[in-house]
Amino acid sequence: MRALSKLSRFGAALALLAGSARAQDVAITGGRVFTVSGATIDNATVLIQNGRITAVGTNVAIPAGVQRIDAAGKWVTPGLVVGGTEIGLQEIGAIGSTNDQSATGKDQIAASFQPWLGLNTASVLIAPGRKEGVTTVGIAPQGGLVAGQLGVIDLVPGHTSDMLRKPAAAMVAQLSSPRGGGAASRGELIARLKELLDDTKSYARRRADYERAQARPFIARQSDLEAMIPVVEGRMPLIIDADNADDIEAALSIAKEYKLRLAISGGAEAWKVADRLAAAGVPVFTGAMNNIPASFAQLGQRQENAGLLRKAGVSVSLIGNAGGGDEEAFNIRNIKQEAGNAIAYGMTWNDALRAVTLAPATFLGVSDRIGSIENGKDGNVVMWSGDPFEFSTRAEHVFIKGREYSEKTRQDMLAERYRTLPPSYYKP
Repeated sequence: MRALSKLSRFGAALALLAGSARAQDVAITGGRVFTVSGATIDNATVLIQNGRITAVGTNVAIPAGVQRIDAAGKWVTPGLVVGGTEIGLQEIGAIGSTNDQSATGKDQIAASFQPWLGLNTASVLIAPGRKEGVTTVGIAPQGGLVAGQLGVIDLVPGHTSDMLRKPAAAMVAQLSSPRGGGAASRGELIARLKELLDDTKSYARRRADYERAQARPFIARQSDLEAMIPVVEGRMPLIIDADNADDIEAALSIAKEYKLRLAISGGAEAWKVADRLAAAGVPVFTGAMNNIPASFAQLGQRQENAGLLRKAGVSVSLIGNAGGGDEEAFNIRNIKQEAGNAIAYGMTWNDALRAVTLAPATFLGVSDRIGSIENGKDGNVVMWSGDPFEFSTRAEHVFIKGREYSEKTRQDMLAERYRTLPPSYYKP
């Protein structure tokens, strides 16, 4: 009987957890709503039902029983989207067993690597990012010539299946390091990437011959060649990490030759070739927190980069560039400061908001569900105490698919623990 009682209590606890995971029906009323995809609406209501936005405007009828949140004097935006991070893949940089952001591959080609399969869903780094208004991120592999595939996740508690919004949203490669991918020079790195693209095309045409061992040897493993087929067919975008202006031009040339859907990540010197990026319709993932070059490839780095790119007509998505990987793996919440700095160095406020919402969502193929406040989209919505890009502004309510998340983070618990120190037992 005692065991049965314990089992019943356990079942009740599971039921309670399941109930708490349900989306809420909520109306955020009277706020200044930044839809991103359209006009900003003052004194507006955002109605969220069953996890979806069902109405936005100044004359929204609110059904009985819907929770109301007074947003008078507040700002309401879509949940922030960070297009490239390592959150959930890296916990402690100095401890290798906590790092799952890279794969070895053959000759530094790991196109079949899917990092979300090793996602740490219990990472203590997720809640702080969510508390600061980040609702969706792209988790990107690192290292090698081709690092692997980027997946899009929502920052919600649960299992990988609960978090994963879109697997295989993009392929990640790099030309930013002259010693990357085992190459002796940047020229060799570029040549090996082109060889991989040629081999992928050949493999796709000669699968049957390959299976009968009647094809020549290829640069990569079969699984990696298979993973590259959507890239060469233009169905999956290729993100190339490149900082030096010449390397960016090389990436543009490769994309044109092979008809690839290209994006540039890093892009320290992208402003130098902004006109060519705009003409080719190639977006850039970059930041605005740092103007100190970490290598010779970044000598032209400047904080005006994002603003100059937008003025030239380039689609910009903001990611961290403070250096050392800290903002990528541990402090994704700093994306607000990246946006604030981008504004201070020439980007318009509206462009900065788009760069952390709809722009990355569009490139990663999830803008039909997130990135703007529109009827039918998921209820990924944040209510702020003011301008989200001001340092003192707080995210007061954070919704992901219509469910509000407000649990304490590890930082909150530590602050509470030491706010009132225990009495001193020292006796003179």
